[in-house]
Amino acid sequence: MTDSVPIVVDWRPFRTERTLTDAETTDGAVTLVWDDRRRTQFNPFFLRDNCPCNECVLPLTREQVFEIVDAPDTLAAAAVRISDMPAHSVVSDPAEGQTLQVEWSDGHASAYPAGWLRAHATDPASRAERRAQTPKLFIWGAEHADGLGVFTHDQIMTDPAGLLDWLVALRDSGLTLVRDVPTEPNALLGPAERISHVRETNFGRVFDVRSKPTPDSAAYTAVNLPPHTDLPTRELQPGYQFLHCLVNDATGGESIFVDGFAIAQAMRADYPAHFAMLTTMPLPSWNRDDRTDYRWSAPLIALDTEGAVSEIRFANFLRGPIDAPTEQMPALYAALRQFQAMTRDARFRIERRLTPGDMWVFDNRRMMHARRAFDPRSGARHLQGVYVDRDEVRSRIRILSRQTG
Repeated sequence: MTDSVPIVVDWRPFRTERTLTDAETTDGAVTLVWDDRRRTQFNPFFLRDNCPCNECVLPLTREQVFEIVDAPDTLAAAAVRISDMPAHSVVSDPAEGQTLQVEWSDGHASAYPAGWLRAHATDPASRAERRAQTPKLFIWGAEHADGLGVFTHDQIMTDPAGLLDWLVALRDSGLTLVRDVPTEPNALLGPAERISHVRETNFGRVFDVRSKPTPDSAAYTAVNLPPHTDLPTRELQPGYQFLHCLVNDATGGESIFVDGFAIAQAMRADYPAHFAMLTTMPLPSWNRDDRTDYRWSAPLIALDTEGAVSEIRFANFLRGPIDAPTEQMPALYAALRQFQAMTRDARFRIERRLTPGDMWVFDNRRMMHARRAFDPRSGARHLQGVYVDRDEVRSRIRILSRQTG
């Protein structure tokens, strides 16, 4: 093999304490042996698809420019070598210095940092390790009411570590309380923009939750609001919702939160047929006024590719007429009635009265929130809200983890 090594993109986030002890080619694929005796075989197209050299990846943006369709059908690793001293590499940490050098059958050369190879190994043990490192959600009920994360406005606004702690708690439990937020209009934008930009909807960039003479949502009345997620009428429901209390002098209006994932978990265990129905049968949600007409149909409970619950989509006051076969209506309504009954079950609910300066932040695609009726004649009640998508929170956690780690 040639002694020259292509310049590689800086992949320092992929660190490993393991070292490569052997590399060989087998029918064009690459087999690696690690110091813990783990063996990993890499498909040649997978490795070539992820070549980090400056011909295949734009160095400044780290975006791939090589297209795997341009590799020959007979692509194979012609020769491999482990190097402990990657010349001309931007990787400078000795712990990341080891690389796998590959010379391809079409003449191209690649160099892969050992940390990246270990992080993306496709053998069963490595894939199981990655799944084990996935953050574990905290599924909660009424008994956990005092264990949910409480943070301060100052902590979020001035301390990167505090900001990270808040976002991790928000990601894992789906619900946090932020205290001492200034009771000025738009003050909630400070914490929201510490994450990223907010998501604007037909209700505005910042929406005011208070009783209105001509409401375009039940939220803008004084009536009881049962547990719901916001905007199930959209193809993509907003991710995280911020609700900041500016004034709360009215009688009533207590806030209620329900972990939809806890209900889904209980339904899967105790009512599997109902659970299966709500994960497969689309339910319509409509939101219409004289300016907009939003409609979307999707199952009430969404599952990810591993079968885990990933989303709750439910607002009874926004449901449209169900379009389902007549013979499935009895089972569908039995499942829907069971779900609604469980949202009223005290073991799944926490109830709090908001005080000025309190701001609840929660995962709108997991958490259902509710409000008891209030008397607008007894005093003012004014909340403000914004939405920030899930992607923005996850991105900010990754960046802060790099900076504080």
